[in-house]
Amino acid sequence: MFRGLSAFPLTPCTPEGIDDAGFLRILERLVSAGVGSLGVLGSTGSYAYLTREQRKRVAALAKQQAGAIPVMVSIGAVGTAQVLQLAEDAQHAGADALLLPAMSYQTLTDDEVFGLFETVSRHVSVPVCVYDNPGTTRFTFSDDLHGRIAALPRIGSIKIPGVPADAAAAHARVQQLRGKIPAGVTLGVSGDAFAGLGLNAGCEVWYSVCGGLFPHTAKAITDAAARGDHARVTQLTERLAPLWALFRQHGGSIRVMAAAAGVLGLTQVDCLPRPLLPLPEAHCAAVAAVIEELGLE
Repeated sequence: MFRGLSAFPLTPCTPEGIDDAGFLRILERLVSAGVGSLGVLGSTGSYAYLTREQRKRVAALAKQQAGAIPVMVSIGAVGTAQVLQLAEDAQHAGADALLLPAMSYQTLTDDEVFGLFETVSRHVSVPVCVYDNPGTTRFTFSDDLHGRIAALPRIGSIKIPGVPADAAAAHARVQQLRGKIPAGVTLGVSGDAFAGLGLNAGCEVWYSVCGGLFPHTAKAITDAAARGDHARVTQLTERLAPLWALFRQHGGSIRVMAAAAGVLGLTQVDCLPRPLLPLPEAHCAAVAAVIEELGLE
């Protein structure tokens, strides 16, 4: 399952809790587009803001809607005991894979992060994707640590946080990391603006925020990568520069994707868990303009 387009959807919320109907509408778009997998409860899925019961609900809804499409569920939490509980919940819901970040309040050491993954790998029965996201967790994986973790049982993929902006440097970066990990562990690019560079450099999967709401747009890029059409991958990714600019302007993707879901009528305009706030009306209008300009779908 760790290949192609892994779409990371928003988890829309209301003051009462999860917006089940809105979430299912988002998932319906992804399933009908035939994405490679669903990555629920990632950073754009607001996992860090949700209770254990809410996360169980999201995992169950995703699995219910996904049909034959594999579902990966994030189990990130501050404490190892919480992580194991979330892993149990996700597997009980039928998760096909688990996404694990190194999330903590105190700064973690390499040995502590390795210990987390070692413990989880001994307690689960489905593959685990390493979630390398220093922008949110404030932990940076070294290549040596990736190598140690990737050698553990059930590690199936590494979600890396983008690649260098130069094509040759991006290829060297991917090959350098690939030299540290077993052949059966895939590499996936995140940080959507780097998708084309990462795919052309040899990443097998795009862990995509864009794909979580605009699956046809994102799938065209991963389909071109699968054909080995590097020029098309670059063209399609660079065409989305106005969307990447919105992500940068608003401190990441989550507020932009929440606004976009509202613009499309899939969710309420205000669908973020507090303390996160929706974009002001003028910025929502700018999001709507980019959706129309680029024909995002």
